[in-house]
Amino acid sequence: MKSMGYFLLLSILSCLRQAVYGNRIIHGRKVQEDSMQYMVSVQSNVGHECGGFLLNEEYVVTAAHCGENQLKYVLLGDHNLKSSKIKKVSINSTCKPQGYEDPGHGKDIMILRLSGKASLNNKVKTIPLPTSSNANLRDGQICSVAGWGKTGTSHHMVDDLRVVNVSILNPQLCWEKWGGLPSNVICAGGYDTDKGFCQGDSGGPLVCNGVAVGVVSFNRDLNCNYPDVPNVHTDISKYLPWINNVMKTKECV
Repeated sequence: MKSMGYFLLLSILSCLRQAVYGNRIIHGRKVQEDSMQYMVSVQSNVGHECGGFLLNEEYVVTAAHCGENQLKYVLLGDHNLKSSKIKKVSINSTCKPQGYEDPGHGKDIMILRLSGKASLNNKVKTIPLPTSSNANLRDGQICSVAGWGKTGTSHHMVDDLRVVNVSILNPQLCWEKWGGLPSNVICAGGYDTDKGFCQGDSGGPLVCNGVAVGVVSFNRDLNCNYPDVPNVHTDISKYLPWINNVMKTKECV
């Protein structure tokens, strides 16, 4: 029995190794200036790396795998990355959950502490998180994901933030389509549709009813416009104690 379990684990990990981290929004639309003002672009010295979202004046949430490159600052205050109105705030420190290895093993969430407080105004806002360890999502519920990534398999990155509506998928169906999944994830978009992130800005929030319930994590890059597997997001509700502790102690715990 242990041998069978071992080979099942190898099969699951082999499938997940084919996953590609998110960096594009498929079949979306340009975001209106007066909405989604919690979105930030997480940047390295070479430019945009990932999406993220503002928790409060001092903290941003993104995906843990976004830290593979050295992150320098976030851009906020405008949906166009080349706008003269956009604000740049340096990143002071990063924090990943203990035991994080890669998205295929879960825990794909990271907290960024800014070097200075972001000024909240009509262009820069925060987004709430779930209030309990259960996001209370239902199959078929319409949510949204947004990002500055590519808009198709062979397309280029975009300067203007784009958003697409996606449906929450049944966890068992998602598990079956992937042949296994890490724990504490939410599946939304991708499978059986032409909408989703198909690498659709990693680190950006999965937003349901105005609440950030997930963090864009991974998909399999076989066909970006018509994915054969669901898009996978980290379930934020399962990390609330960790998030709150990091913000309270101002330490990576």
